[in-house]
Formats: sequence, structure tokens, C-alpha cells
Amino acid sequence: MPTSSLSSSFPAPFDWAHRQQAFALPDEVIYLDAASRGPLLRAVQGIAHEAVEAMATPWRLPFDTWVRDIEQLRGLAAQVFDGDADAVAMLPSAAHGLATAALNLPLQRGEAVLVLEGQFPSNLLIWQRRCSEVGAHLVAVPTNSGADLSEAVLQTIERTPALRIASLPHAYWLDGRQLDLDRISAAVHAHGGALVLDLSQSLGVLPTNLPRWRPAFVVSVGHKWLLGPMGLAWLWVAAPWRVDGVPIEEHWIGRDAGSSWEFPIAQAPHYREGARRFDAGGVADPLRIAMATAALQQVLAWQPARIAAALGALTAQWDAALQARGLGSWSTPAHAPHLTALQPPAHRLEAVATTVGERGAICTRRHGRLRIAPHLSVTGEALSGLIAALPEA
Repeated sequence: MPTSSLSSSFPAPFDWAHRQQAFALPDEVIYLDAASRGPLLRAVQGIAHEAVEAMATPWRLPFDTWVRDIEQLRGLAAQVFDGDADAVAMLPSAAHGLATAALNLPLQRGEAVLVLEGQFPSNLLIWQRRCSEVGAHLVAVPTNSGADLSEAVLQTIERTPALRIASLPHAYWLDGRQLDLDRISAAVHAHGGALVLDLSQSLGVLPTNLPRWRPAFVVSVGHKWLLGPMGLAWLWVAAPWRVDGVPIEEHWIGRDAGSSWEFPIAQAPHYREGARRFDAGGVADPLRIAMATAALQQVLAWQPARIAAALGALTAQWDAALQARGLGSWSTPAHAPHLTALQPPAHRLEAVATTVGERGAICTRRHGRLRIAPHLSVTGEALSGLIAALPEA
């Protein structure tokens, strides 16, 4: 009987010269919203159609083939972290991974958890709950002071002797300001703290240096800069927690029941190797596995560092064009190469947002800003035309 594994159906990734043709976007759209959801790749769209068709004959996907597909995907995801597949778990969301970190990391009364003011809710709410449970407290780094954000983090660490956990992004989700994780991680560890990273707004573009940063847990969604489907996110786990860590949920896929697949009443089977104990139930369905595999194959073929350089050139052009129009004060300083924001005066925001929409640009409006998050589908010409159309200050 033929099998329905899609591992032999993946198209070859688009080469760099044809990168703009890789996306299934309408020609008239300038998509600047990859920070909300990455633009759909043609390869991901195509393999998704095949996977949906295969749902009609689930018996054609042998168990061993399904497991092999999962492990192939795990290996691809590991390459955007540190290359160690044993360190990576599959989750439904970044929030699930952050809740896993909060469950495992020790925190006691009087100790502090460091976050950014205005941090994305998934990386705030769980720490509010955890602090409330044990009598710890949150310390928020000010983000609207006008100071360099990395310096603000470092100063707050110095003022927080009770620091136990710092849970931070690499790029601030509202406007793309980039944190210097080399310096920040060193400061956290010097104070005896544990580092948790939410790389949802950077993984797939900004290179990681986990050996240098030494985080305890790292999370990222898969549907933004990794260009995959919603509902499949990633958790990287430091070595000690792969041995002693406790997952949020207990289910058969996190345990090694052997070929007999027996779960005796007296004692549960051992956890599976590495971070697999943290794999969430229900996320490794063939549709999401296929879509995420196609997406990561393309991201890795293009290489995150090369993507970052190309998007950095685009946003540098954006900043220069704003400056040339006399709108330099609307730009965001010290932003990541792939993520920035347009912040006009409050009385001009509505007119600017209307103009941007009329030009066919798709972006997110948050807290007085228009977030600008291009991927490789966007051209410099499109950005130049958009800035030329902006109303006067």
C-alpha cells in the first residue's frame, strides 16, 4: 500500500535570485506585517494542499514515517537555535513555552522577575501569575524614556539586587528596538539570575548565540519570521532542564514506552530523550509538520544572516528616505534590521495610516505607531513610493 508521507513532495527552495517569487502574495500588496504573521510561501501553500488531501487516507501514513517526519522537522528547527535537535521541543504557542519556563525556574518570595514595560502579553501574564503565587514581584524596564533600550535594561538590572529571572525579547515587538543580548545576558548571569528569551520577533532573521547568552529556556512562535503555520511553536531547553525539567502536560508522546507501547499502573515509562519530554500533545499533526518543514527548508536555504542583511538594507533605505523628507523624527532609533515603526505626531497618525493603506501597504497599528515589518517579498521601490506619498509633517 502506498504511503502518504509528504517528505518526498517538498519542492526545492527558491534560490536567492528569485526570492521575491517565493511568496504567494497579490501583486498589488506591499506586505509589511511579518511581525504579525509571516508572508505565505508558495511552497508552504502547495504542501498544505497536499497534506489536506492526504487527510482522506490517514492509514497511508505509517507511524514510523510520521515519527521520522517529526524528527526531520525538529532537526531543521534546531538549526535556527544552536544545531542540537535534542534541545528542541514542539509546542502550540510561545505562551506554552513561557509557562513551561515559569513552572520550572525557581522563584521565591521577595525575588524579582525582569520584563520590559509594554512587553507582549504572553511574556508578561505568566510572570504576573507566578509572582502572585510565590510573593515575588515584577520589575519593568521603562521603554518610553527615550534612553537606549539596552542601556535601560542594564541599568534596571543594576538596580535590582533581588533579580532571579529576566524574561526578554531580542527585538521589542512594538517598534523593533533591538536588545544587546551579549551584554544583557552577561549582566543577568553576573547577578545570579536565569535568562528566558522570547525570540518570536527575531528567530529566522537575527542570528542567535545561545552558548554565549546561556539562557535556561528560549521560545519562538513559528508563524512569524520562521514563515510556518500557526499552532506550531518552538522551545529550546538548556541541558539541566532536559534531565530534571517538568512538562506542563503528561501524554504518551512525551514518554518512551518502547515497541510494546505499555503504560503500567505502577510506574510511568521514562521521558523521551532530551527536550522531547516538553513536546506538547496534539501539535505534531501531519498538516502542520509539512507546512513547517517547507518553511524552515526555505529559511535555512536563504540563511537568516543573509535575510537580516537584505532586510537591513531595506529598513536603512526607509530611514534615509524619511530623513530626506524631513520626517526623520518619525523613525525608530536602534531598531533591528527587519523591524521598525513609523511614529508620526498623534494628530497626523490617522492621515498617515490612511495614506499607507491607500498605497496597498499592510501593517499593524499599535500604541500610536505603524509597525513596519517587511520580508523578502518587499522591494526598495515599493518602500520609496510609500514614503514619497506620506503627508507632510
